[in-house]
Amino acid sequence: MNELVELPPLLSPFLLEPMRLGVLDLPFSPLQLVLEFFLPLLLVGALLRIVFLILRGFIRELAIADPIKERAERWTHRVTRLAWITTIFLLASRLLGTEMVRWISFAVKTLNQPFFQSGGTSISVVTLLLVIPVFYFAGWFSRITRQSVEQGLMRHLNLDAARAFSLLSVVRFAAMGLAIVVGLSVIGINLSSLAVLFGVLGIGVGFGLQDVVANSFAGIIIILTRPIKEGDRILVGSLEGTVQQIKFIHTIVNTVTNETLIIPNSEITSTAMHNYSYNDLSILLLNAVQVSYSSDLDQVGEVLLEVGRRCPFAVPGKEPLYRVVSFDDSGITLRLGTWIRDARERMPASSWCNLEIWRAFRKEGIEIPFPQMDVHVRSGVAGPVSPADSSPGEPEVSPDSLQGSLPE
Repeated sequence: MNELVELPPLLSPFLLEPMRLGVLDLPFSPLQLVLEFFLPLLLVGALLRIVFLILRGFIRELAIADPIKERAERWTHRVTRLAWITTIFLLASRLLGTEMVRWISFAVKTLNQPFFQSGGTSISVVTLLLVIPVFYFAGWFSRITRQSVEQGLMRHLNLDAARAFSLLSVVRFAAMGLAIVVGLSVIGINLSSLAVLFGVLGIGVGFGLQDVVANSFAGIIIILTRPIKEGDRILVGSLEGTVQQIKFIHTIVNTVTNETLIIPNSEITSTAMHNYSYNDLSILLLNAVQVSYSSDLDQVGEVLLEVGRRCPFAVPGKEPLYRVVSFDDSGITLRLGTWIRDARERMPASSWCNLEIWRAFRKEGIEIPFPQMDVHVRSGVAGPVSPADSSPGEPEVSPDSLQGSLPE
């Protein structure tokens, strides 16, 4: 019991004396740090979280458009984050008191201490921190420039979608590069003085970044030559999808099953790829079907053409067509060709045509055969078998070959 009573005096030097960080004497104790900084910060953070959840629930219940709801939620999250940062600054000011200015000056001086110098360029921690907003501004400036060109200049130019995409991509990357060069110069980085350093580093790093460099140049080639563009329906291996975004290093493709493929640009330029919408989004959709040998092929053709004319995905004014493909073991294979407006609708259009072909055949009494084999047993009488006794493609089986398999 005495030990418990003596415990607070043992801890008091640690809890109440000012903290020391190396050679620096801090103007607060560990107990003050907990009670005056961390505990209030935790309470304010919990309160801000509750307020954010309440406001988000209120916004979601409003009878407004979804984009406006999403924008309101983003701004609510930004305001609560700003309030959190402000709380940290105010609590730190209260904890440091009059020493706040001295500590800020010390931190700024330490962060401004250059750790690399080349010519007239000095790079410090503050310089590296300023690089982040430079790249952020470059990305924002490139997007604004592309939108301005797209909404202003592109309206007066008679360009197709592929050429417009290439021009806008070049404008975007040029604006980004210009903003990066100007931004780095503003924060004090002289690119000309770093050219030698970049050249030396490029020799060593280039061996490890061969794929990155190859993909970057492949991205430029894709933008200029336009083998694919955003919105194209392509076939990658056995997966079919739509090109969502073309970047410097890779291309993002969204498959029909809502899966995301990230394809290196060098693979696109070096391998064969099926582009359903290279020049035109309309394609010829093929639906194969078999009918029995007893079917009237003229009637079957009219039924198929009627299905193609009624297809809601068809191109107006383009007549469907059908072809007799082959005479197979179980039936005759035919193929219906229907021009559809958009290659991205190939799967639903194919499903619709298959279903309507089945319904139309069932209504007209047209048989869709399944694999089968008819066996004709000849008697022992010698002589040729008449054509009426056998069907095309059906093998003849002699009684000798069936001995041992037929019951007596």
